[in-house]
Amino acid sequence: MLRVRSAAEMEALGGRLARVLKQGGVIHLHGDLGAGKTTLVRGLLRALGHEGSVRSPTYTLLETYTPHGLKVHHLDLYRLTDAEELEYIGLRDLLEPDAICLIEWPGKGAGYLPEPDMELHIAIAASDARDVRARARGERGAAMLADPDLSGLAGA
Repeated sequence: MLRVRSAAEMEALGGRLARVLKQGGVIHLHGDLGAGKTTLVRGLLRALGHEGSVRSPTYTLLETYTPHGLKVHHLDLYRLTDAEELEYIGLRDLLEPDAICLIEWPGKGAGYLPEPDMELHIAIAASDARDVRARARGERGAAMLADPDLSGLAGA
């Protein structure tokens, strides 16, 4: 587990995650509203070279970014009413091997989402502090968590 004490630290953690995701991957992001999931994604995108705004896709369900030609799909399933809706947004087409797929509220897409390479759990510990822990799912996720850039995250 890692204690993150500010939004700037959460963005920096996103940058560290970006360094291990350059080959693609699926990450499920768990946490209450306001926990910092989109802040982490913003840091990841900035580290990959994205210079524009980063919005939470709460209403659109999906935002796709292409920093330096790398495909990054950010999904927020909070408002999803039926997991079958993922078929209509073309989820299968997003799951290219070298794409990065970051999925907030993955429980809402149960049965339609792929197994993640890694799950990140963000818990509100204090007004600005968050506890972040990660769990690998499979070999690809284990390799990610073994990277020194993600030191301290393992343990769920």
